[in-house]
Amino acid sequence: MSMALDPSVSGNARNALFMARACELAYLGEAEGSVRFRSELGLEAKLISVDNTQVYVAENDQAIVAAFRGSEAPTTLDGLKDWLLTNANNYLILPEGQSGTEFAAAGVGARFHRGFLEALAMVWELLFAAVDKAQKVKERPLWITGHSLGGAIALLAAWRFQRNFVSVHEIITFGAPMIGNDTAAKAFEQEFSGKIYRYVDLEDVVPHLPSVSLLANAYKHCLNEVELSAAQIAAAAAGLKALGQSSGAAEGNLDAAVVDQVWGLVKTRIASHMIDNYQARVEAKCKETA
Repeated sequence: MSMALDPSVSGNARNALFMARACELAYLGEAEGSVRFRSELGLEAKLISVDNTQVYVAENDQAIVAAFRGSEAPTTLDGLKDWLLTNANNYLILPEGQSGTEFAAAGVGARFHRGFLEALAMVWELLFAAVDKAQKVKERPLWITGHSLGGAIALLAAWRFQRNFVSVHEIITFGAPMIGNDTAAKAFEQEFSGKIYRYVDLEDVVPHLPSVSLLANAYKHCLNEVELSAAQIAAAAAGLKALGQSSGAAEGNLDAAVVDQVWGLVKTRIASHMIDNYQARVEAKCKETA
């Protein structure tokens, strides 16, 4: 199957397959990653890495791609538990400074996940400079992608690019958690109408997180969700029911015992969250629509 981007068709599954591959390559170190971006996707790629945030900026004559790494441990969920469950309510903020001004444009009451904002801030100046320089050399569609945590950061990056007059062509994420509250989600839907595609395996629990109370969640997703693994709808529904039963009627933050119960369920579905699973699911979707 040809690996090339087609900017003329919004929501094209083949574009999503290209981005899923970019997300997989984003987990590689720069020495190997740059070679494989070139050989497999025809992109010249450079890694930007600051602290725990990594993003590849890759380009050819037709496109610029920013691909965010999910974590340093792509085969586990280590390091995500606290961000997704523990004290999630305390993470809903409006940032200060320049980024605060940019995100304030989402409207009164919009709040965003502190950890995801801070992760983006680590690389923002270098990322913006790299993309801005590439666009000044030749203006091309900017695609932004990421898996897991990287998908959350990708959405926030898209917002900052738009507020800095760099147009985003499309945002494609895989297994990404929620980034903010309902007001924030609606602002993203308006800003990026027809440009956001969140690929979600229905067995993957991570896209249903973070959560303060799993019955009354302050976090919301923006559109558009692309469901994968449709044959597993019953299993996914059972998993979400289990999440609700685990949380009970909790108000505010989930207590430690409930956090452990919920995280136990997340880990039983870890295979569905991995990027290789998403890549396989999207490839199957491409074959279905061929």
